[in-house]
Amino acid sequence: MGQVEEHEDAAREQFDAVVVGAGFAGMYMLHRLRLLGLSARVYEAGDGVGGTWFWNRYPGARCDIPSMEYSYQFSDELQQEWEWSERYATQPEILKYANHVADRFNLWPDMQFNTRVMAAEYQASPGTWLVTLAHEGTTERVEARFVVMATGCLSVPNMPSIEGLDKFAGALYHTGTWPREGVDLTSKRVGVIGTGSSAIQSIPLMAAQATSVEVFQRTPNYSVPAHNAPLDPDYVADIKSRYSEYRAENWQRGFGADFRDSERSAFDVTDAERTAEYEDRWARGGLAFLAAFADLPFDDAANATAQAFIREKIAGRVDDPDLAAKLTPSTPVGCKRLCVDTDYYETFNEPHVSLVDLNETPITRVTATAIETADHTHEVDVIVLATGFDAMTGAVSKIDVRGPQGTLNDKWAQGPRAYLGLATAGFPNLFLVTGPGSPSVLSNMLPSIEQHVEWIADCIGYMEQHQLSSIEADLEAEDNWIAHVNEVADTSIYPKCNSWYLGANVEGKSRVFMPYLGVPPYLEKCADVVARGYDGFTLSN
Repeated sequence: MGQVEEHEDAAREQFDAVVVGAGFAGMYMLHRLRLLGLSARVYEAGDGVGGTWFWNRYPGARCDIPSMEYSYQFSDELQQEWEWSERYATQPEILKYANHVADRFNLWPDMQFNTRVMAAEYQASPGTWLVTLAHEGTTERVEARFVVMATGCLSVPNMPSIEGLDKFAGALYHTGTWPREGVDLTSKRVGVIGTGSSAIQSIPLMAAQATSVEVFQRTPNYSVPAHNAPLDPDYVADIKSRYSEYRAENWQRGFGADFRDSERSAFDVTDAERTAEYEDRWARGGLAFLAAFADLPFDDAANATAQAFIREKIAGRVDDPDLAAKLTPSTPVGCKRLCVDTDYYETFNEPHVSLVDLNETPITRVTATAIETADHTHEVDVIVLATGFDAMTGAVSKIDVRGPQGTLNDKWAQGPRAYLGLATAGFPNLFLVTGPGSPSVLSNMLPSIEQHVEWIADCIGYMEQHQLSSIEADLEAEDNWIAHVNEVADTSIYPKCNSWYLGANVEGKSRVFMPYLGVPPYLEKCADVVARGYDGFTLSN
């Protein structure tokens, strides 16, 4: 038996780094590791690159950050050559871009698809990670000095616990795992469960096909119009002529994106001026509405002025006042992710579209042919679960990660703990890309991904240069950072409603505010940690 194990160990592939996930984080991580002259392998559960944009193919799926900003900036040649077609890129266009990047930088040879990372166990001697993979019905193991979790913040669909859902005889879909070939809803009675971003984007397009659409809503969400349009060539030329300066400016903005951040309070202006500013932002469309005044994310009274404005807009877009009231949130604007839509509210004016308020009549069960609520049986042919994701930690928690002192899931049982969202104490040479405790989902994700990948690559390069074998976050530094993340969050409106920022959408998940609020101070902290010789980390040889 010992001889067999020796043979297996001798045959096991060894890498400097294993990267989990072939989304935008995994692809760039591979590119940077190659530049260091290191061997690396990316493992991806799907059969292609793109991550979130590989899986989320539901009708109307598109980014809510302008495409000129939601793109890589590490290569000026790439920035100049790629042509986006719309203000907000669609899922197919973003996926095409991801494939272009993989082609352009010849990433394919070092990526393995249809492979799920099942486990990663740290071996103190010889100081490597033993990574277990499931691929085409077989299990194999590889070794690596470093493991980088490029697993994405929104990559694990949240499946609701509804009695009888598995007995439904019709077609059942989750927006996060939409069939690649698409779905024809012509002449179908559709029930949509959920009213988050994916529902808000997809419901108008489903309604254009289906015989009827019933939307089952637990909590309404604020949404602002996208005003999507083809990109103006003059605008594109202007941005490309000063791309590096434009990117640098965005790093100094609160969300790391061009939201035209205001430094004024909502009360520095008259009521008329405030309304005019909101009207201007509404007419322009998009998430920049949140940056109309500097205190909207922090001051309840200031936020209330934005709430009142959007509520009035919803009332003006929905013909039935009672229905408009049910579609109107009572929470602060932004404490749940603000949505961006095209004709979402207007869709409810269509006679074949209706709303079921689950606060009044909760779902009791699903039968073979219907969704049953407390007072009605809703016969449907198709159920669409627009129930979001196990955000930020879901993909990592599905992997059995074991450090010298125990498992990551045990450590995170009461909520995720990470230093800077980059590493977690007790797990040497394990890195997280846009992990909990980093701006991630409260920022422009693609630049944030790049910033993390570059920090990790520079750190590994530093270790190579100084012949260091391991790096691990210090528990005290981690505790202090978590306290700071929560201290900043508590000054804001974000913890004031049940959102996926807190994990509140996943049954049984601990309620902990996961992202860090504020891109510029975060960048400053990351740079300071490096300047102080990786302060808060223990490096050893």
